Amino acid sequence: MLMSLSLTDALAQVRDAPFLLDAIRSSDALTEAAGRDGGPVAVKLLGRAIEDTDDQLTAIAAVHGLGAVFDDGAAARLSGLLSDPRTFLREHAAWALGSRSPRLDAIGRLVAGVAAGGFATVINQRALRRWAQLAPDHIALALEGALLSRDDAAGRARLIDTLGLVPGPISTAALLRIAADEREPLRPRQAAVAALGDRPADPGVVELVTRLAAGSGELAGVARLAAFDLAGPTGERVGGGSGLAVAQMFLHADLDRELSRAGAGDNGGIATMLVRLGDALADEPGIDRVLTLSRGSVEAAVAALDEPAEAHVLAPVPLLSEPTDAANAWPLAVAAERGIRRALTAHGRVDVLHLRMADVGSMAAAAVAARLGIPTVFTLAPDPHAVIHALDMTGALTRGTFGTVDEREHYWFRTDLVARLAAGAQHRVLFPRPNLRSQLRDLLGLDIDGDLQDGVDGDPERSAGTPGPGQGGYSVVPEGIDITVAARALDDVRAAAHPALTELAELVAALPEHRRGLPLAVSVGRLHRVKGMATVVEAWASDPTLPQRCNLLIVGGDLAEPSVDEREQLGLIAGVVDRHPAAAGGLLLPGHRPNDVVARWMAAAHLGLPGVIAPGGAYVCGSLKEEFGLALVEAMAIGLPVVAPDHGGPATYIEDGVTGFLVDTRSPRAVADGLACALELTGRPGAAQRAAQAREMVHERFTLTVMARTLSGVYAGVGAPVAG
Repeated sequence: MLMSLSLTDALAQVRDAPFLLDAIRSSDALTEAAGRDGGPVAVKLLGRAIEDTDDQLTAIAAVHGLGAVFDDGAAARLSGLLSDPRTFLREHAAWALGSRSPRLDAIGRLVAGVAAGGFATVINQRALRRWAQLAPDHIALALEGALLSRDDAAGRARLIDTLGLVPGPISTAALLRIAADEREPLRPRQAAVAALGDRPADPGVVELVTRLAAGSGELAGVARLAAFDLAGPTGERVGGGSGLAVAQMFLHADLDRELSRAGAGDNGGIATMLVRLGDALADEPGIDRVLTLSRGSVEAAVAALDEPAEAHVLAPVPLLSEPTDAANAWPLAVAAERGIRRALTAHGRVDVLHLRMADVGSMAAAAVAARLGIPTVFTLAPDPHAVIHALDMTGALTRGTFGTVDEREHYWFRTDLVARLAAGAQHRVLFPRPNLRSQLRDLLGLDIDGDLQDGVDGDPERSAGTPGPGQGGYSVVPEGIDITVAARALDDVRAAAHPALTELAELVAALPEHRRGLPLAVSVGRLHRVKGMATVVEAWASDPTLPQRCNLLIVGGDLAEPSVDEREQLGLIAGVVDRHPAAAGGLLLPGHRPNDVVARWMAAAHLGLPGVIAPGGAYVCGSLKEEFGLALVEAMAIGLPVVAPDHGGPATYIEDGVTGFLVDTRSPRAVADGLACALELTGRPGAAQRAAQAREMVHERFTLTVMARTLSGVYAGVGAPVAG
């Protein structure tokens, strides 16, 4: 039996851990030791660690250690940290306080943090929500007081969202007053009306919501949703069968049947995949219905309540906010939880919910599923663990900068959320990765020996595990694509007949004359720093020969209304162009396009367009990490040689030097060398056979049909459908 560490030894273990991930994991032992050895001495020891400005990571661990110390001095120190000038200490102090009994001198500062916005909103709301079960009147009055001095609509809405989490007559009266006040700006009124839908259906609440719902405009739409919430689900909307009802979700996508927003904002490959996977799952024996949740407008959410039942339903979750990317969506947790609960109850029973990433949507959905008794499946990936480790290895992230970076990236919270989602899931799905077991052990601290269903270190040919009823554990499930899209794209290019090809030809025709007729290198994805689009442009533009050998097509991003991340990447790309003006004439940056259009553009890069694009192009991915790489698989289904990260999922299906090249995508030089090799590969003998080999591999392993069949087995082992 292992001996428990003393507090001094546990603190030293965090300080002396060789890698950042080891230090983060060691913090659990520190928290345990602090709870066991607590008292004034522990408060003093941990306080000194917090004051160490050279080791921000250990300071964060010490804050959480204080949260476990049973001593009033620890609570007082945490309360004081809510006023610390360092944002990361304020956020972690609020997190730690949430696990303790209410402390009256901290309530006002937690409320102020909610009003200020940002990531602190969700952390402070969590603490206030827990404390509201014991001190509802104190918290309701503090929120009302804050509203008196807050004029901006966004800040007021955040306070009202929080007020909706507080039970009791004081908060209900305040919500009724705000909802009825026509002088109140729209967003705060929406928050109040939405919160009334979660209150007991008292006559005053029902009367106001009903009256507002009879009006017009977006406030009336929110009131109609609140009226639905007050009434509760009316029962099954579809014929109850013996098959499963499955829900899946990606909150940060704008999903429609046409996939018209693919590549914009957070609408990456997963958004495309979920729409098509939902259709494939609905065709599987044993599955009656599929529900795919994503963000949507109030109008769409209201309409969805009355839409006829289908085998695959797209269910919008209104966030009562302007669209924002995943990294900045944490303050929308309250609206997300409410909308997810409505979607999961409005369309009949749900037997299993599949969560895919550690974001605010999965956090909210897991909480809803726990309350509704819906079992979950979680796609477990080392994110952000792999990024933390990569930055640690390059020196870009250190103990001395961890807290400052954490203010933006929330690494500590996200690693904890991954652990909580995995622990709460009835089954965990893994992506294929080289040396899967050792990577999970090194990055996540997980030992899955004996728990992996029919998978051997991520080998996709041996990973289609189907757990029996009631089994837990892990299954390796590769993602898949709709191979008919690639086949149609190739046929259209051969026939030179599709509007997408005309558009591409016009884009190339606008380039300088000497650039027409060159091969095309293509990269597709979100304009986000993790996707490395600026690295791809840098690799191509800075190489002495590549700009003369090919043009570069970057597909992705909302150029008309770019997000913060998109603006950052566009700025970096503009900087590259400024440094390498000779290459500027060969760069095509059209923004996002639907998946079917992208497929035809990739097919044109492979086969060429007479007089416009030479055949023999390549696909290049500059991602810092790719858990799987759907766009890479789509390119291989077309027949393009690919350049991809030498770690993560791509290394399990790209045959280096044959179907593509695996490179260190942190290095523009390595990416450039990979692209040069890929272009050369298309001119060597056997190029057609290599392309056919790649297509055959995709057809055999990575189709949506294979993925749906494997997942249906996983769901059957987790869900418990009720016949009739």
